[in-house]
Amino acid sequence: MTVEPYTATEVDAFRERGDAFNRDMLQEYYDHFAGLKETLDIEQVYEEYEDLTRLETAQRLKEAPTELWRFACEGFLGNLTRSHQAKAAEVEAALELTVDGETMPYRMARVVMSNETDRDKRQRIDDQRIRLLDEHLNPLYLDAHRIDRDAIRELDAPNYYELYRRFGFRLDELAVECRALLDETERLWEDEGDALFRTRLGFGLDEAKPWDVGRLFRAPELDAQYPADKMLPALEATLTELGIDIRSQANVHLDLEVRPSKSPRAFCAPIEVPGKVMLVIQPIGGKDDWEALFHEAGHTEHYACTSDTLSMEGKRLGDNAVTEGWAMLMQHLVTEPAWLSRRLDVPNVDALGKDGAVSLLYFVRRYSAKLLYEIELFQVDDPTTMRSRYVELLSDALKIPIRPESYLDDVDGSFYVTGYLRSWAFEAQLRDFLRSEFGNDWFARREAGGLLRELWSVGQEPTADALLKDVTGTTLEMASVGDRIRERL
Repeated sequence: MTVEPYTATEVDAFRERGDAFNRDMLQEYYDHFAGLKETLDIEQVYEEYEDLTRLETAQRLKEAPTELWRFACEGFLGNLTRSHQAKAAEVEAALELTVDGETMPYRMARVVMSNETDRDKRQRIDDQRIRLLDEHLNPLYLDAHRIDRDAIRELDAPNYYELYRRFGFRLDELAVECRALLDETERLWEDEGDALFRTRLGFGLDEAKPWDVGRLFRAPELDAQYPADKMLPALEATLTELGIDIRSQANVHLDLEVRPSKSPRAFCAPIEVPGKVMLVIQPIGGKDDWEALFHEAGHTEHYACTSDTLSMEGKRLGDNAVTEGWAMLMQHLVTEPAWLSRRLDVPNVDALGKDGAVSLLYFVRRYSAKLLYEIELFQVDDPTTMRSRYVELLSDALKIPIRPESYLDDVDGSFYVTGYLRSWAFEAQLRDFLRSEFGNDWFARREAGGLLRELWSVGQEPTADALLKDVTGTTLEMASVGDRIRERL
């Protein structure tokens, strides 16, 4: 059955409603995941904006700008699984596990493990966490996955993978680059990962287990170099030298309080762009907190400086590699030797720079394997057959045994994995440009801050590829991430 495309007037009305939908949805996500309310009442939001999520709406917007068509398709799919999303959040917030007489919220299990010195206890915590995941959450994830799989066919696509290719996601091309990066950095990870495990935890990569990784990167021995009381002042001072006074930004709100039900995963909630941007982290101590704060500050400044004159898709949709790239640019300052020498009175800044490079190496290999896995996952009819493939791909990339139960929990929707991967390349190449234009201390130059604010003002209207090409004249390439890592190693 053919449908009439939306008129220009109808498209504008959709934009206005879509902006309000995003605002209300992000307010819900902020309230729940910041630990301010127990329930995630997104079903009410979907009901209020039911007109945005009809199948007919998605079909009629197929000739509109791609970002709007994708938004409508994702709204259609999200509405079908809204009860699953709400239930999963409710269950996750309520679940608890008890180990050695100590009871902790499910959401805090990873945090507790990262601070636990007893390796056997870390395993007991992770065993309980994984059991709860498989018993209580995986059935919800699996049912939602199957609903999506069937509904996508109503959007005239055979599967999720093919739908996103039609949205313009260059999945196969990126996968080729990621395979090459995995091959080129395999020996490097085996050597550097092994050395880091031995130095920090007393055993090699060949003995490492999933419950050791959080402890490895928690790195409590670095707490003295990254003191909690200097964290926010360091961010404020860095932004000030770039010409930004975060305290005077009325549209920016910092939520750094510890709450039991607060998500341990830091996030930025751009409830109104640019009018109301929330920066949220759950402090666990040390370098992790610093990286989380600076990462989310990159998102925050991007959204807070976005021009209010842009379309809804320019402010909120578009290429997620752009906002993730700005977040990575800020996050990586925390292990940048030149920045450390300027901002923190710490010894061995080169060693901290190397530590940051090894961490980046781990994560870029992990996400490269995740992309390869998700491309396969979203083409099969029965996702349960992918448990072993998940273990195979991730274990091969990390040289650490992987928990098969995480085969659905470890998947972000909308192929967001591509945003992270391409953001690392965007950051690596843009950083090279900033250093060539303003020097190694570009982060302390007001002129650099002026350029950043100018680039932030365009929101997510251009893709990361187009923005990088326009600013630097270079093509976005994953190989640049390997070059950035080797620079420090």
